[in-house]
Amino acid sequence: MINKMSQRTERRGIHVDQSELLCKKGCGYYGNAAWQGLCSKCWREEYQKARQRQIQEDWALAEKLQREEEAAYVSTHSSSQTQPPHSHSQPSLATFSKFEEKKTNEKTRKVTTVKKFFSPSSRTAPKKESHEGKTPSPSITRQSSIETDRVSRDFVDFLKTLPKQAGRDVHKQSRIFMESMGNKKDLGVEELSECAQDFYQNMSDRLMNHFKGSSEKVDRVMDQVEKYIMTRLYKSVFCPETTDDEKKDLATQHRIRALHWVTIQMLCVPVDEEIPEVSDSVVKAITDIIEMDSKRVPRDKLACITSCSKHIFNAIRVTKNEPASADDFLPTLIYIVLKANPPRLQSNIQYITRFCIPSRLMTGEDGYYFTNLCCAVAFIEKLDAQSLNLSPEDFERYMSGQASPRTSDDPAAWPQTGSNINPVVSQIHQNQSILSNLEKRQQQVIEEANTLQTEIAEWQNSVAREVQEILERYPLEIKSRASAIDADNVEDDRLPPPLQPQVFAG
Repeated sequence: MINKMSQRTERRGIHVDQSELLCKKGCGYYGNAAWQGLCSKCWREEYQKARQRQIQEDWALAEKLQREEEAAYVSTHSSSQTQPPHSHSQPSLATFSKFEEKKTNEKTRKVTTVKKFFSPSSRTAPKKESHEGKTPSPSITRQSSIETDRVSRDFVDFLKTLPKQAGRDVHKQSRIFMESMGNKKDLGVEELSECAQDFYQNMSDRLMNHFKGSSEKVDRVMDQVEKYIMTRLYKSVFCPETTDDEKKDLATQHRIRALHWVTIQMLCVPVDEEIPEVSDSVVKAITDIIEMDSKRVPRDKLACITSCSKHIFNAIRVTKNEPASADDFLPTLIYIVLKANPPRLQSNIQYITRFCIPSRLMTGEDGYYFTNLCCAVAFIEKLDAQSLNLSPEDFERYMSGQASPRTSDDPAAWPQTGSNINPVVSQIHQNQSILSNLEKRQQQVIEEANTLQTEIAEWQNSVAREVQEILERYPLEIKSRASAIDADNVEDDRLPPPLQPQVFAG
C-alpha cells in the first residue's frame, strides 16, 4: 500500500488526465497544443472568425485613413486657393500641396493594396499578373525525384481503378490544386496550410457525392490524394525558411541532450529492459520514432508514431504481465523520446499538424498517439525538479553537468517503485564488473603465454644439449654396405641354370 501511495506521489508531475487530451470546446475530438488545445475543426472555425474580424478591422482602419488623408488634402488644397496671388508663402504652399498630394496618392495606393490583401477572394483566386510575372516554385517545377515519379505513377494507376467520372474529377482537382500551390509560394506556411485544408474538405465533399456517402471509399481515395500531393509539395512546405521550425528543432535537441541523465526510475517508467522481449520492444520504438523524419506523407509519419506507441504498450504489458494503462504510457513515451532524440521533431509535428487530413488527428488511434506525443514534447520542454522528485539544487547541477545522479548504494538518491536497486545503475555496475573480469583474464592469459614461451625456449635448449651430449658420447660411424655372398664369383655365368619343377604322369 505504501509503494502504491509513493508511486502515485511520484507520478504527480507526469500524470495527464485523459480529458486534457480532448478539445477544449468539448466537441469530443482530440485537441492539439499547436491549435491552443482545440481540435482541427474547432481551430479552423476560430481561425476563420478571427481572420474575418481582422479583415473587418483592417477594412475599417484603411477606410478611416483614407478619409483622413482625403480631408487633409481637401483642406490644404482649399487653403492654398484662398491665398493672395503675390503672397510670399505661395511657392512653399504649392510645394507642400504637391507633397501632400503625392503622399495621399501613395497612401491611397497602399490602402488599396491592403484591402486587396485582406480580401477573402485574394486567398483563393490566383492573380494573372503574378502567374505571368513570376516563375513557379522550383520545388514543383524541378525534375521529379525517383520517389515522386513512382508516387505519380501509382496515383494514376489508382485513379484507373475508380469509376471514370470520379477518377477524372479527382485528377482534375488535384492538378488544379498543385498549380495553385505553385503560384502561392510567397504566402506563409499557415496560409498554405489553410489552402490544403480547404482542398481536403472540398475534395471530401465531392467524393461523398461520387460514392453516395460511402465514407470507407472516400477515406481510401483521400489517402491516395494526400500521398500524391504531399509527396510533391514536401520540399516546399516542410520546415520552410519563413518559419522558426528549425530554431525550435535545435532548441528541442539541445534540451533533450541536456536531460541525458534522466533515468527510468526518475520518470517512474514501468519497463524492465533486462527482459529480452522488453528490450527489443524499446529498441523498435526508438527506431520507429527516429524513422518518422524519413517519411514524406503525413499519414506515413503518423504510422511511425502509432507503431512506436504499440511497441511501448507491448513493453509495458510484458513487464507488468497485465494490460498497460494510459498513466503508464505517457511517461514511457517521454522516456523513449529522451533516448531517441528524434531529428527535426518539432518540424515533423508542425508538418503533420498543418498538412494532415484533419479527421486523422481528431479521432482514432493515430490521433490519440499523436496527441500524446505532443504532450510528451511539451512535458520535456517544461521538465523541472518537481516532475522528477528532485531538489532544485540537484536538478540544476545535473542540467549544468556539474554532477551526475549518485549510485544506487545511497537509498535517498533514487525514487523507489518497489525495487531497492535502480536497474540502470545495476546494469552499469554489472558491465563494469564484466569489464574488470575480462581485464584480469586478459592479463592472466598474457602472463601464461609469456611463461609458455619461456618454457618452450628452455625445452628447446635442453633437447639440443642432450642431443649434443649423446653425439659426443656415441660418435656416429658410417660402415660400408655388406656385399652378397657370391659377389666375388666372376664365373657365375658358367653355372648351370637352376632346376625347374617338372610334372610326371603317374
